[in-house]
Amino acid sequence: MATPKISVLFIMVLAMVHLSIAQNSPEDYLEQHNAARANVGVKPLVWNKTLEEYAENYSTERSTNCNMVHSNGPYGENLALGSGDFGAAEAVKLWVDEKKYYNYEANICVLSDVGCLHYTQVVWNTTTDVGCGRVLCKNLDLWFITCSYYPRGNYIGNHPY
Repeated sequence: MATPKISVLFIMVLAMVHLSIAQNSPEDYLEQHNAARANVGVKPLVWNKTLEEYAENYSTERSTNCNMVHSNGPYGENLALGSGDFGAAEAVKLWVDEKKYYNYEANICVLSDVGCLHYTQVVWNTTTDVGCGRVLCKNLDLWFITCSYYPRGNYIGNHPY
């Protein structure tokens, strides 16, 4: 009698793992990024496996303490940290929500300690590629997400779009 219960439990676990992976697939990151880019008339990004590997490696490196410290690597970069089901949609939404702090005419971030540079990187018009990584922080119930961008954006004095 225990076998059917174990089978049902196994199927439920597989379904949850699939759901977790599905919410953090390349398509999920691209959908969120490209919706924001379309909103300002910028061409869509494409997924880049090299950037994905870089972002995954950096996220894994940060997973020991999950401090929000940038890699200072060769790519543009956005970081996010969240709990529960925090994934692609939530991370990119955090960055895109910074749009309200961006003044296009003055080309500056206004009225925010957070700034708007995550948003401007998402929509930077010369950026063509993105890759992201997500890891569970060790000893914490938090997810650490890194998205890497090529070519990087946020050049002082230039508008993102």
